[in-house]
Amino acid sequence: MTVEWADGRVSFFPVSHLRRMSPSADARQTRKELTSNPLTVLPASTARASRPGPLVIVDAELVGNYALRIRFSDGHHTGIYSWVYLREIDPGAQKGSSAGG
Repeated sequence: MTVEWADGRVSFFPVSHLRRMSPSADARQTRKELTSNPLTVLPASTARASRPGPLVIVDAELVGNYALRIRFSDGHHTGIYSWVYLREIDPGAQKGSSAGG
């Protein structure tokens, strides 16, 4: 997913990164467990097992003018990505990149 920000910055978010960094409660809990124990067994997604193929964004909708709700092909759709949160998890910014600005 590509976001073109009002300040001219352009951010590219791989679908797997967005899914892994979902702000939903279950995803936050999984990240917390992985931080404390890198050998944590990730839960198998039954929806993913029934839908072979790559993980893709199926739909995205604006939530007011402050966030985006993303529906993934594995059935996950409970995370609401605020624009502030998207800036925080921008992979380019995390690498110290100045791409797009």
